[in-house]
Amino acid sequence: MNLHTPFHHDTHRNPETPLLRATRRWLLGLALAAVGGMAGCGKTEAPAPSAAPALAPAPAADASPVRVASKIDGEGGLLGNMLVLMLESHGVPVANKVQMGVTKVVREALLAGEIDIYPEYTGNGAFMLGDEKNPAWKDAKQGYELVKKLDEKNQLVWLTPAPANNTWAISVRKDLADKHSLKSLADLGPALQKGMPFKLAAGAEFVERTDALPSFETTYSFKLKQSNLLAFPGGDTAVFLKAAAEQNSGVNAAVVYGTDGAIASLGLVVLDDPKGAQPVYAPAPVARQSLLARYPQLGDWLKPVFESLDTATLQQLNGAIGVQGKDAKQVAQGYLKTKGFLK
Repeated sequence: MNLHTPFHHDTHRNPETPLLRATRRWLLGLALAAVGGMAGCGKTEAPAPSAAPALAPAPAADASPVRVASKIDGEGGLLGNMLVLMLESHGVPVANKVQMGVTKVVREALLAGEIDIYPEYTGNGAFMLGDEKNPAWKDAKQGYELVKKLDEKNQLVWLTPAPANNTWAISVRKDLADKHSLKSLADLGPALQKGMPFKLAAGAEFVERTDALPSFETTYSFKLKQSNLLAFPGGDTAVFLKAAAEQNSGVNAAVVYGTDGAIASLGLVVLDDPKGAQPVYAPAPVARQSLLARYPQLGDWLKPVFESLDTATLQQLNGAIGVQGKDAKQVAQGYLKTKGFLK
């Protein structure tokens, strides 16, 4: 074989024609590209020198609704709706449980973690916290500071109170007061001893609590018999006032709150409490500490609202609900807008 003789390709033994060689080069290029791509998939490229380091995502906020409750009476509806509206105005999701029930029901729900916040009264700390004989309850500032301190053990926070006193009081029909010269509770005992007809519309809570009717009786030396009482299961003073105004079942007196707005319009007068038989009942929001941990600004949101609610203002707002029959939420919303707390 002549080594210098050009190699003669046998197309039968080696079928690689120019066209096939070109095709093989094309396929080989694709394979190499694929290998390079696979290597790139497992590679973590370093960021450019000027790139800022990635920040860890912030923990997700608790978006569960804040459960807002209140007592069942008209003022409870008013104040409870104010809490709802103010929270919603700051973008807080709310579960509305306003007018849930009487004091015992709402308080136990708060302690059990079934609700997060509701409006309570400072003077109620006397019986709720077992400190009835402390004279501090009869002073607005001292009573607030005391209940705030005592409730810390329950992981509860008392926020800024209103400058109002929604204490229990006894009102009588004006014609009865004029006939028997009734001006204060000190006049009630002597008049009862002389046989004055008297029937008081009240809630069962007022009758049974030691710091309520029993406190009045002890302080002013009188005792009401069962025949002198018409007790209702709830605490809505509008019901008591109506019973006295209309003399239902012989009722001529009614338990009221200091901030009730329907007293004068229904022809009743409040008997003075010169000896201070009752504590100061300043309304204030009470919240679980866990809620304040979620919304630290909550106290700042509610402070100006409650600071604006003096006794005269609450009487006017309660009158719109109890006398004029307006919806508590609408009254609350109208007030908050008028004061500039809501847009």
